[in-house]
Amino acid sequence: MNDYVGWGAGPRASQYLILAGKARALLKGRYHVSTEDIRQVALPVLRHRIVTNFNAEAEGVRSDTIVKKLIEFIPQQANGDMDRTAAKLMRDTPAA
Repeated sequence: MNDYVGWGAGPRASQYLILAGKARALLKGRYHVSTEDIRQVALPVLRHRIVTNFNAEAEGVRSDTIVKKLIEFIPQQANGDMDRTAAKLMRDTPAA
């Protein structure tokens, strides 16, 4: 993929990736971010932050394709039920 990237995502991209992951987790009723949240928000957050170079343009590789390849490296969450159980525990446990 390095052969196709002229300019990569900067520090703000990672900050917004985290914020988008947090927002998605809250919308799903969880208080923690899972890898699935990051996988789901990565494309909209990163697609316009990666600038392709001439090699990519010549071969028809777009920034969406690069981001999708990067998403493949994010590990899958082992157990989705664990997320629901943890969220329920967090909601039902009184604050200290």
